[in-house]
Amino acid sequence: MEEYLKVSEVIDWQHPTIIELAKKIALRYETLEAIAKACFEWVRDEIYHSYDYQMNPLTCRASDVLKYKTGYCFAKSHLLAALLRANNIPAGFCYQRLSINDNGEPYSLHGFNALYLPKIGWYRVDARGNRNNVDAQFVPPKEQLAYKIQFPQEADFENIFSEPLSIVVEALQAYSQWNDILLNLPDVSLELLEKYNLVLRAE
Repeated sequence: MEEYLKVSEVIDWQHPTIIELAKKIALRYETLEAIAKACFEWVRDEIYHSYDYQMNPLTCRASDVLKYKTGYCFAKSHLLAALLRANNIPAGFCYQRLSINDNGEPYSLHGFNALYLPKIGWYRVDARGNRNNVDAQFVPPKEQLAYKIQFPQEADFENIFSEPLSIVVEALQAYSQWNDILLNLPDVSLELLEKYNLVLRAE
């Protein structure tokens, strides 16, 4: 599990503000599951989705997501992983490929997390932020993510990466404003899965 606890440039969980928040959350709970749920709900509810709230700047690094209190789904997953790792809970990154407008093309990757709990194993959670048509919850062992696959070119990938995909990080770092990235959201077509080692999840 060591690779899912590492600190990195993007998942900079040893940043003082992240450690402070992680400890503050953990002090209120006794079990790893309760701490994990609290971290998930904090990121889901306290960090504003960049598109939903049209907030700048465009963030990527976990400490920046916390500093500016905003981020796209990918960035929010970076902060959640950092808070979990700071509490010694292994955390990784998962992706779906979704229709941006819920009607086919264009498509984009969607980022969320998987975390490991001894009594449960790997459990996927999506902290992108709830709204009228999104209700992501932490209710193990049941999985309740933000989105379900609807179209043939959409996909749910079984990978749990220890670091965010490079195509995601590069996209987030290439722009500074929430709307600049809209025409360049990271995507991996189903024909290019092998390039990024993505494996389709069995239905």
